[in-house]
Amino acid sequence: MNAENKIKQEVETIYPEIIEIYRHLHQYPELSYHEKKTSGFIRDFLDNENIPYRSDIGGYGILARIEGKNPSSGTIALRADMDALPIGEENDIPYKSQNEGIMHACGHDTHIASLLGTAKILKNMRDEFSGTILLIFQPGEEQHPGGALLMLEDHIFEGCEPELIIAQHSFMDLPCGTVGFRSGTVMASADEVHLVMKGKGGHAAMPHLLNDTVLAASQLIVSMQQVVSRRSNPFKPMVLSFGKFIAAGATNIIPNEVYISGTLRCMDEEERAKAKESILETAAGTAKAYGCVCDIEIKHGYPTVVNHPEITEKAARFAEEFLGKEKVVEYPVRMTSEDFGFFSQKYPSVFYRFGVRGKNNLSNGSLHTPTFLIDEEALKTSVGTLAYIAVQFSA
Repeated sequence: MNAENKIKQEVETIYPEIIEIYRHLHQYPELSYHEKKTSGFIRDFLDNENIPYRSDIGGYGILARIEGKNPSSGTIALRADMDALPIGEENDIPYKSQNEGIMHACGHDTHIASLLGTAKILKNMRDEFSGTILLIFQPGEEQHPGGALLMLEDHIFEGCEPELIIAQHSFMDLPCGTVGFRSGTVMASADEVHLVMKGKGGHAAMPHLLNDTVLAASQLIVSMQQVVSRRSNPFKPMVLSFGKFIAAGATNIIPNEVYISGTLRCMDEEERAKAKESILETAAGTAKAYGCVCDIEIKHGYPTVVNHPEITEKAARFAEEFLGKEKVVEYPVRMTSEDFGFFSQKYPSVFYRFGVRGKNNLSNGSLHTPTFLIDEEALKTSVGTLAYIAVQFSA
């Protein structure tokens, strides 16, 4: 029996177990850097399968290892994130989140269940592929500074450096049974911008005796638009948006300080660096023009996610072999971000998406909403495709 048919058979055999794993994880989500029970659940599974691992990497991270018939012939890594979001679930299902105000609204429960299913298949097929396959269970994807960065800083690979890293992500815009690939930069960097406009506040009826921090901060929001529209390369997408503006004065009181916070998203690392300099210059210059000063903090966040062209092309071809050419599409570039970018900046990488929209969740919401929910048929595709891609890269 060839690898394709054997993996499909394995998927059908273990599918009920994968559903059970997924529902357990969905029912007990944990926030970023608090994934203690989730990590324990994964360790118990690996122990039962006799798959060796190291734990507590960069927090609650885990690195498991499955060796093929010639372990030294090459190493690849597969990654799943495992944190949830501070969102209260509104789905009416038997396995609804039991942790109030927390849910797997980004599908990370799906990612863990898929990688555990893949691990089980790879263990059973270890005599049919060469090399070593590493399994990364990563904490803290949803929150700065990013669990991927923390795991790298904690020397996750320790002498077993992978030649490439593969990650998959649930995608409500694709139907169950399909996957999407794209080469190049596929997701934006993400940096937090925090500004405090400071001046001498006072009575709003006597503006000549004070520095109008509210006016200065308002002008700063407007002036910041030139960072994107006039100071960046128009052929390299960028977004600078501000969603927080706090002026704690009153109808007749101008406050001493106004707080502004926003996000910078870039699709190019050089433009990202230039934009940060432009933000600093614009903030300082605008504040000075109004007789104020501006405290500026830019929190360096996630880098761009870059898919290696050659490796992505191979992975997409393997997916076509497993699913059929008509089930493999190109997904759109997004200005959202992913801390998988830390891995993709360091190692040749593939970040692809698998469809989770089916007949059983047509009325459910998209990612990061209280009604996000996958059609569980998607798990067959996510488990089988990842296993097949891994085996083919390790052949």
